Amino acid sequence: MTATANTTHATASTVGAVVRTGVAATAAASAATMAVAAGGHVAGISLELGGAPIPVTGFGVLTAVFSMIGVIIAASLARFARRPRLTFVRTTVVLTVLSLVPDVIADAGAATKALLMLTHLVAAAIVIPAVARRLAA
Repeated sequence: MTATANTTHATASTVGAVVRTGVAATAAASAATMAVAAGGHVAGISLELGGAPIPVTGFGVLTAVFSMIGVIIAASLARFARRPRLTFVRTTVVLTVLSLVPDVIADAGAATKALLMLTHLVAAAIVIPAVARRLAA
């Protein structure tokens, strides 16, 4: 019975560490994507998609929403997966690649599409490694 209590406590600590790290990484990724978008805009890249402007803050908000979904996935894997780190990295890499599809088919210029894809990759480069380090191998 003591072993079960210690195992549960260790899992709870891991989930807490994953969530804390995930929230910090999400904040960093949101700021980074807004900086990339703002930099692209200053460089003359349009932030219009289908004729509607995308506000720079929109990049940060969507980064936060989808990054937190990734943190929820990581917390679930920390609790239930046999190999949480490997499963998380594989899952999030696939999801990152899939997130590029709407950018490729978007009604926007090539530079805008490239900028949109860059923001996805920047967010993934910040969040995935940070969260993965907190998961058991």
